[in-house]
Amino acid sequence: MSAAVPTAPLVRATAERAAELKESLAEIRQRVQAARPSQSTTSQPTLVAVSKYKPASDILACYDEGQRDFGENYVQELVDKAPQLPQDIRWHFIGTFQSNKAKILASIPNLYALQTLHSTKGATALNKAIPSDRPALNVLLQVNTSGEDSKSGVSPLARDASDSEADSAELVQIAKHILTECPRLRLQGLMTIGSLSESLSKEKENEDFRRLVATRDVLEGALARAGFPKDSGKWGDEHGRLLLSMGMSGDFEAALAAGSDIVRVGTGIFGSRPKKEEVKTHTSLA
Repeated sequence: MSAAVPTAPLVRATAERAAELKESLAEIRQRVQAARPSQSTTSQPTLVAVSKYKPASDILACYDEGQRDFGENYVQELVDKAPQLPQDIRWHFIGTFQSNKAKILASIPNLYALQTLHSTKGATALNKAIPSDRPALNVLLQVNTSGEDSKSGVSPLARDASDSEADSAELVQIAKHILTECPRLRLQGLMTIGSLSESLSKEKENEDFRRLVATRDVLEGALARAGFPKDSGKWGDEHGRLLLSMGMSGDFEAALAAGSDIVRVGTGIFGSRPKKEEVKTHTSLA
């Protein structure tokens, strides 16, 4: 099947750059498969190639190697790149989400998922902005598993939380709001960034991942009590399971071992990025 035609001319990477990206992408794919738990009965993990600060030509080179899922952190970068590239790309927005940018994001026809939803206000704005003739937009609720003030996201749920504690938690309330008030959204799962401090051990990073797994389990129980069991078809994947998006270039293998369904890899595929102040793209809408 031929790819949908982009609305702007394609710009190709040089042969040397394309070969470099092909090699890096192949290595990451191999590592993803190797890190996947052998006993896993779920579908293949989704590799999201995070193309922040990288040109459309780099994305196209990875697309030519069969990559379809790409992630962007800034609204304006996504708005600029999407029309230049094939329309069967699945865009994942993974940057900080502000509800006043809902209309701009909804204008991108092949926006596949927004992974950083963290409020009922944002959910309502997105639901209102998504055109009625489009499939429901996948959303993941961002959970601040590390408790760092610098990160967005709602608080995780404790595995030993009582039913009443879980049912009244902010995360559960947002999920219920999506299921009852936002028909243009589909609650696909949970996302976390985890601790980025280089001084923290791998054990602490793994604790962030374990915390998200526990949060997912508690949330699924709370949704079932609210009348949305796994077999309701209202949330999660085809198996009625909330997906987990956790793990980046430095820790995606540990995340997969802990049960991640989606990993977000940028520098591992595209190489190092310039500093934000060195980038000449406009980010005023981000």
